[in-house]
Amino acid sequence: MTLLTHSFIIMTLPNWITFSRLLGLPFILYGLHHPTDRIRWICLAIFLAAAFTDWLDGYLARKLNQITDLGKFLDPLVDKLLVLAPLLALIELGQVPAWGVFLILARELAIAGWRVNPNLTTGISGANIWGKLKTVSQITAIALLIAPLPDVWHLPALIGFWLSVSLTLISGGVYLWPQVAANIWSSGEKSTSTS
Repeated sequence: MTLLTHSFIIMTLPNWITFSRLLGLPFILYGLHHPTDRIRWICLAIFLAAAFTDWLDGYLARKLNQITDLGKFLDPLVDKLLVLAPLLALIELGQVPAWGVFLILARELAIAGWRVNPNLTTGISGANIWGKLKTVSQITAIALLIAPLPDVWHLPALIGFWLSVSLTLISGGVYLWPQVAANIWSSGEKSTSTS
C-alpha cells in the first residue's frame, strides 16, 4: 500500500470535518484585525460554525466507526487553534489580558507535551466532565467577546473569560494529577524492587 493510498484511507469524513475547522481561522483573524460590527457578527458565525464541527466530527467518527489515529491527533490540535487564534486577536483588540490567554496556552502546551511523551502517559483517558466544561466555557466566552454586544455585556463577557481560564486550569490539573501520581508510584516501585 503506498503512502498516498494510506493517507487517503485515513482522511475519513470526520477527519475532513476536523480539518475544515482550520479554514475558518484566517477569516476570523482577518475580520478581527479591523473589526466593524458587521464583520464581528460574521466572525462570530464562522467561529460558532467551526465550534459546532467539533461536536459533529466526534459524533460521526463514533457513529460511522471511523475513529483514526489521525483524528485523535488532529482533533485536539485543531481545537486548541480554534480557541487560541481568536483569543490572540482579542488581546490585540484590548478585550482580554495577555496573561489570561497565556494561562490557557500554558495548560494546553503542558497537556500536549505530556501526551506525546510515552514515558509519562499511563493510560490516557478521553475527555471528562472538566474537559467538556472547559470547552463549553471557552466557546461561550469567545463568542461573547467576539460579538458586538452593548457595553452592558462587557462584564459578563469578562466573567465568562475568567471562568474559562479557571476551568482550563482545573481540567488540566484533573488530567495531570492521576498521571503524575501514577508515575511517582511506578518510579517508587522500580527503585524499591532494584534495591
